[in-house]
Amino acid sequence: MWGNRKKKITIDSTIAQGTEIKGNIVFSGGLYIEGLLEGNVTAKKDSESVLVLDKQGTIKGEVRVPNIILNGTVTGDVHALEHIELAPQARIRGDVYYNLIEMAVGAEVNGSLVHTANGSQSPLSLEHKDTKKGKSLLGKEDKK
Repeated sequence: MWGNRKKKITIDSTIAQGTEIKGNIVFSGGLYIEGLLEGNVTAKKDSESVLVLDKQGTIKGEVRVPNIILNGTVTGDVHALEHIELAPQARIRGDVYYNLIEMAVGAEVNGSLVHTANGSQSPLSLEHKDTKKGKSLLGKEDKK
C-alpha cells in the first residue's frame, strides 16, 4: 500500500512546512504540501497529476486531483478522479468522491464516501434490473 508503488512519484512543486498560501492552485505533475493552503487545489484536465499531503500539511478548500495520497488534514470535499490513499494520520472533514480508495487504520473521514464510476463526478445510481415503472420489486402495482 504505502511504499509498494509500481510507478515512482515525481514531485515538481513543494509547499514547505511553515508556508501559508491563500488562493487557489492549479497544477500538473506532482505537488507536495507540508504547509497550509487556504484555497482549492485542482489538477489540469487530462493529466496524471499526483497530490501528496504530508502529516503536517493542511488544505482548507476543495481538492480535485486524479491521484491523491493524504496523511494530513483537509477541510472540504475531495475528488480523487482515479485513486486515493488515506494514510494513518489523514483527516478529512468533507465528502470523498473516489474511483479507487485505500484507507489505513487510523485515517478519519468525517463526511460521505461516494464511489464514482471511471473517474466521473456523479455518484452511481442503484436500480434493480427487474424494476419496471409502476411496479415494485415484489411485482405488485405501485399505488400512486
